[in-house]
Amino acid sequence: MVYENLHKETVLIVDDVESNRFILEEIIQSMGCRPVLAGGGEEALQLLQTFPPQLVLTDISMPGMDGYELCRILKGNEQTRQIPVIFISAFDNPQAIVEGLSYGGEDYITKPFVAEVIKARVNVHLRLNEARRELIEMNRRLKASVDEQLCQMESERKNILFALAGIAAESLGCKEEYLRRLGRNCRILAQGMQLSPIFGDKISDDFIETVELAVPLCDIGNIGVPKEILQKEKPLTEEETTAMQAHTKIGEKLLKDLYVNHDYSDFIGISADMIRHHHENWDGSGYPDGLIGQEIPLAAQIVSSMARYTELTGDEACGREDALAAMEREAGIKINPDIFEICSKISRQLC
Repeated sequence: MVYENLHKETVLIVDDVESNRFILEEIIQSMGCRPVLAGGGEEALQLLQTFPPQLVLTDISMPGMDGYELCRILKGNEQTRQIPVIFISAFDNPQAIVEGLSYGGEDYITKPFVAEVIKARVNVHLRLNEARRELIEMNRRLKASVDEQLCQMESERKNILFALAGIAAESLGCKEEYLRRLGRNCRILAQGMQLSPIFGDKISDDFIETVELAVPLCDIGNIGVPKEILQKEKPLTEEETTAMQAHTKIGEKLLKDLYVNHDYSDFIGISADMIRHHHENWDGSGYPDGLIGQEIPLAAQIVSSMARYTELTGDEACGREDALAAMEREAGIKINPDIFEICSKISRQLC
């Protein structure tokens, strides 16, 4: 039998009898492998740190830690559980074999040693272990490749969304500076809410990042609303109002149509909430679903509050104090009063 392809794999030999260790050492060396010798289970665990093996040959009956306990420890450790363990014993006892296998051992060799038997079994388990490692590495590379492709797909779909959002904003006459301010203000408000005992457990750092990133998508549904309605200066008719308000549902559907169930991410979930519900009012008088109070998704509450502040302060005639006064009158009607209180406290940080 030829063993030249073993590439100096390490085999840990554990036996309290010195002569047994030396016999096994010669057999393993003749296979082209590197033997590492240990006189007991405790020493074997120490040597593992310096000489990580591809296979363990261990006697069962040893003083202190026996072979079963050594195997149990190896199989219970994430770092060593995949190392094949072959038990060695002078007793050809079926019960002992079953017990060894129950601890996770891969094979069982009886004494006295027959060199060709040991070589054959060691070779088999080294090859199986090498194949397992290659399979794990292949799966890792495949996963990395799939993840990279999914990331690229996610990026491309986001680019499509933001491009459509830009077209919708242009149709509405919405300036890029307003969207920049709105996104920044949503971040600042969400950070302030994160420090509040009322909202702290509902807002994570990832949530804050997503809210700011998703702000430009809020009115993406306007791409499905006639331009003459969006830019009409006179009051809208009832029919036109219905068409304009439909942008919340159009935007949500457009967003979800770009994604399939298996890659429905937090970004899409939060964005969908914001798109559909950023025109809901705290007292239930908003649209499209007439949600009341805490029924309104938190991300949508943040955006609607900051949209109001950003719109008011975008008018040079309305400063920070005037904007807060106007919002205070709307607290409990359009705006969550708790969010308004936090907004008031951090208003000097808003842009």
